[in-house]
Amino acid sequence: GYEDLPTAVNITWSSINFKTILQWQPKPSGYFYTVEIHGEKSDIKRKCILTSDTECDVTDVLRNVEEIYTAHILSVELAEEDNFEEPPYAVSEKFTPYSQTIIGKPEITNYSQKGSKLNVTFKDPLTPYIFPNGSFQSIRDIFQHKLEYKLYYWKDQSSGKKQVTTKSNEFEVSVDSDKNYCFYVQGIIPSRRENRNGQESTVFCTNVGRSIFDEYGTEVFIIIAVIAVVVITLAIVLPVVLCKRKKAKKARVVREKELLNGV
Repeated sequence: GYEDLPTAVNITWSSINFKTILQWQPKPSGYFYTVEIHGEKSDIKRKCILTSDTECDVTDVLRNVEEIYTAHILSVELAEEDNFEEPPYAVSEKFTPYSQTIIGKPEITNYSQKGSKLNVTFKDPLTPYIFPNGSFQSIRDIFQHKLEYKLYYWKDQSSGKKQVTTKSNEFEVSVDSDKNYCFYVQGIIPSRRENRNGQESTVFCTNVGRSIFDEYGTEVFIIIAVIAVVVITLAIVLPVVLCKRKKAKKARVVREKELLNGV
């Protein structure tokens, strides 16, 4: 009977850019799971019916992103039709996509360092939700004015970071024109209590006439200087040594001839 079936444990919500996966344990043996999503203002929706997996993509039933949801994970058998017994289930913690989904990595699309200005442009992360015209909604479409971005930037090979904030999709900051800079962008929702900071974008670095000395510093200069001294020394010493050896060989040949003639 149902009363002997184990129920799910370690139930977690994993959500990035509103793509939400429900995960739990253990792997079922001799029974299955069915997921029910309960919204405070919406009807119960069933997902992953009679699954032997321990995760379920519930993105499409959480479209009202500001609603509070709980998941019931039912442990069920392939029972007889006349079994009206209610299966055992475990209940997840509450989850509100709007306040709990993690903001994913922004995509840096262009950057340039001209003179004393560093310009960076980037795209908003996209969500799985679609507009009527078929295009994907971005996180900006959902969060609107509550969404901000921070640019963290620093001189290459330095650890001192600076930061600026924008509500647009571009940054322009003042920098030293003769220095290279590295940077990344991060989405932020300041009004949140948790998950305020999103994932960091890929780090990029500018290249304004970077020389080998910028890359490797004084060590390269010392190595080149040592090699130059060795080359110059060889250029001076080698001809002298070869000349002396040639004269010594010539003298030896003359001496051998004299000895032979003397005999």
